[in-house]
Amino acid sequence: MSITLDEDKTGSVPKAVRKFVRGPRPESVPTLVGTSCTLVGLIDVAAGVFPRFRHSRMHTLAEVLPGALGPFAAALSLSAGVLLLLLAHGLRRHKRRAWRAAVVLLPAGAAAQFVYRHSILGTLVSLTLCYLLVRHRSEFAALPDPRSRWRALANFVLLGAGSLGLGLIIVSVHPGHVVGNPSIADRLQHVLYGLFGFEGPVEYAGVTSWTVAYSLGALGLLTAVTTIYLAFRPEHPAARLTEEDEVRLRALLDKHGGRDSLGHFALRRDKGVVFSPSGKAAVCYRVVSGVMLASGDPIGDVEAWPGAIEHFMDEAKAHSWTPAVMGCSETGGEVWTRETGLDALELGDEAVVDVADFSLAGRAMRNVRQMVKRIERGGYETRVRRVRDIGEAELARIRRAAADWRGTDTERGFSMALGRIGDPADGDCIIATAHKADEHTADSPYGDLKAVLHFVPWGTDGMSLELMRRDRAADPGMNELLIVASLHDAPRLGIERVSLNFAMFRSALARGEKLGAGPVLRGWRGLLIFLSRWFQIESLYKFNAKFRPRWEPRFVVYRSSRDLPRISFAAMQAEGFVNVGLPRPFARRFPAARPRPCAHAPGPGPERGASAA
Repeated sequence: MSITLDEDKTGSVPKAVRKFVRGPRPESVPTLVGTSCTLVGLIDVAAGVFPRFRHSRMHTLAEVLPGALGPFAAALSLSAGVLLLLLAHGLRRHKRRAWRAAVVLLPAGAAAQFVYRHSILGTLVSLTLCYLLVRHRSEFAALPDPRSRWRALANFVLLGAGSLGLGLIIVSVHPGHVVGNPSIADRLQHVLYGLFGFEGPVEYAGVTSWTVAYSLGALGLLTAVTTIYLAFRPEHPAARLTEEDEVRLRALLDKHGGRDSLGHFALRRDKGVVFSPSGKAAVCYRVVSGVMLASGDPIGDVEAWPGAIEHFMDEAKAHSWTPAVMGCSETGGEVWTRETGLDALELGDEAVVDVADFSLAGRAMRNVRQMVKRIERGGYETRVRRVRDIGEAELARIRRAAADWRGTDTERGFSMALGRIGDPADGDCIIATAHKADEHTADSPYGDLKAVLHFVPWGTDGMSLELMRRDRAADPGMNELLIVASLHDAPRLGIERVSLNFAMFRSALARGEKLGAGPVLRGWRGLLIFLSRWFQIESLYKFNAKFRPRWEPRFVVYRSSRDLPRISFAAMQAEGFVNVGLPRPFARRFPAARPRPCAHAPGPGPERGASAA
């Protein structure tokens, strides 16, 4: 498969673009400085916590560290060590603010060396690291990540827990100087008092009491100062889709939306967007845990994709984010890898049903046919309509039902999810509903509604499944019923192709169950089946296979294999499988910033295929 790129339309020379947009590579100086800060920080902490460490074979190395000896040795070592550990990750990511903090901290450490210990060697070590930072300051230009003041709460909890653990160690590593035999509760109480600057119940002989007190006080002060700083520093909110961005994206989708079944999902309002210089292509993304995560193919003219990709990589480089693309097609993967030097890995397959070829006849469709007939005999009826043809009162019931029938505490979906139902701007979306009147209909807030499927447009002649929800009290097979109804009514709506769920690692599951599969393939399939307990890998594959689709491969694009664990974790966060935010009761009481609302209250986020199991 080949694609012709017009240099005049992209406004760039391919070789220059390819060299420039490869993205941030780990330069030697930031990596060296970040690693050095980590090692020095760990040794500083050890020097402050363990008194024997300063008199062991590591004494020669420890004495060149800020505050390793002297009346305030433990407090200074702990403070310097913890701060350096906090800064090391930012320095490795080229962060400007981490650089500024380190440039201030290292001279302070050098002053501590000279004033408290008169150590020329220790002063030179701190000043040398500071010189390297200043000499290569141009490499530390990355802008801050999106953030909110909830980071202050996370810092207080994590650093407070760490301080509590270190405090217990500090209190316990002086057995020869402890008066009496204090219990664990007494030691814990002593740590808690010490973090707030008060004397606790544990007593020590000699100057050890002052050493412990200064160390605990330093940990408590460090926790308080960093928490206050994070609480009052300026916020950098994540990029959101503006009204102007949405208008431009919809114009691109009107012209080129038929190319990718995931194109309409670019209109999620919690995504950011970068456009090509010509404005004829765009890449939508979200930043999660330092990963700049795009989904699907770029939107717009293929010949203008390189310009949008270049801007995407520029943005990743400016913030030192890890670039990644989830769920792009084979064409998209070829363009991404050729223009950026990134690598691609097959992630799974998308199930696509051609309406003209679909039929319930034949032995292969017997199970689906029997299930649908049984449900229809039970009195269920189906309706398949465009959103613009549904009244607002019924849309409100559908939104409420979809929210209440969600099977998880958090909304799921990112790459194949729109995150709303019934927006007037999404009038071309299609909703399939199942209805049955029973004794509970009059009292139910959903009326006779029993199941909902929501499809988004795929160009002018296709639709892509976005959400499946059903009443758990309804008969099994609601999703099969509505998919069959949607496929049967598709010609009336001008639909010729339907994209169903995405099946991760579908080819491995299919080949692993065949006769003659090798032990490696069978072992990989066994692992996927085990993981299906949490991620519905096998169940979605089997559900999709019922409708005899054709399988379209989807890929993940990444910079380096060592980035894959980080990208996987960020993708699970974006999709809603991993939630590192506030617990649900706190999230309800203290809601986070939300995307720009639509004219009508948005419906629940998607859970594409989550009800298929």
